Amino acid sequence: MQGESRASLAQAKDDLDTLIGQITADGHGGMSTAAVAELADQLFAVQHVLDREISLRRAFTDPSSNPAARAALARRLFGAQIGETAADVVANLVSAPWAAPRDIVDAVEQLAVQALYTVALAEGKLDDVEDELFRFGRIVDREPALLLALTDPAASTERRLALVDRLLAGKATDTTQRLVRELVASPRGQTFGVNLAEYVRLAAERRDRLVARVSVAVPLTEAQTARLAETLAAQLGRQVHLNVELDPELVGGMTVRIGDTVYDGSILRRLAEARRRLAG
Repeated sequence: MQGESRASLAQAKDDLDTLIGQITADGHGGMSTAAVAELADQLFAVQHVLDREISLRRAFTDPSSNPAARAALARRLFGAQIGETAADVVANLVSAPWAAPRDIVDAVEQLAVQALYTVALAEGKLDDVEDELFRFGRIVDREPALLLALTDPAASTERRLALVDRLLAGKATDTTQRLVRELVASPRGQTFGVNLAEYVRLAAERRDRLVARVSVAVPLTEAQTARLAETLAAQLGRQVHLNVELDPELVGGMTVRIGDTVYDGSILRRLAEARRRLAG
C-alpha cells in the first residue's frame, strides 16, 4: 500500500481505536470484548463482499465521485447486514482516498484483524496470539501435506475448517483459531503462508502501539493532543494513540492511563495531596 492509501489506512486505524475506546469485558467506558469481536466478524463479512465484487470496490474508490455519496452507498448496501458501528467504519473508509481499488479490501481486513487484536490485548493474550500464529506458520511450512489439506480447493470448506479445529481447539487462543479459520475459509490472493505472516506482522504492530486513555478538565486543541502523543511516545519508546475524554471534576490538568499505569497531573490530585499534608 502506497501514498494516499497508506495515509487513509493509518487514519482508519486511529479512528477505530477511538471508536472502540477503553475495551472491557462488560463494556464499561467503551465497547465490550464481545461487541468488538462481533465488529471484527462484520468487517470480515464486508471484506468478503468487496473481495468478490470488483465493480463495487471500484465504485467505493472512484476519485471522481463524491465521498459523501460513496459513504451513503455503503450504508445502503451494508447497513441492514451489519451493525451501526461497523457501518460507520465502512462509511468512513469509503469516504477516504485510495490509490487502488484493491487497497480498500486490504484495509477492511486489517481493521477486522485490529479489532480482534484489541480484544486479545485487553485479555492479556496478544503475545500468545503472535507466538501461536508464528509457530503455526512454521509447522505448515514444514508439512506440505498439511498445507495442501488446508488450502485444497477440491476439499469442502467445512472439511478444511474441521481440520483447523482439530489442530487448534484447546491448544491455541480463540483469536488465533478465529484468524486461521478466516484464512482457510476465505483464501486471499497471496499464499497461505504469506497471509499468515502478515497476520503475525499486524500482531507485532498492534502490540507495539500503546493506547492511552486521557482525562482532561477542558478540551485539548489539536496541537496539544499532538504534543502529548509525541511526549508520551518519546518517554515510552512506542507509538501512542490517545483516547481523550472530558472530566470536569479534575478541575484542571489531566490524567493519563496506559494499561494499569496512571500518570496523574490533575489539580484534583494536587488538592488531595495538599489536604493530606495539612492533615498530617
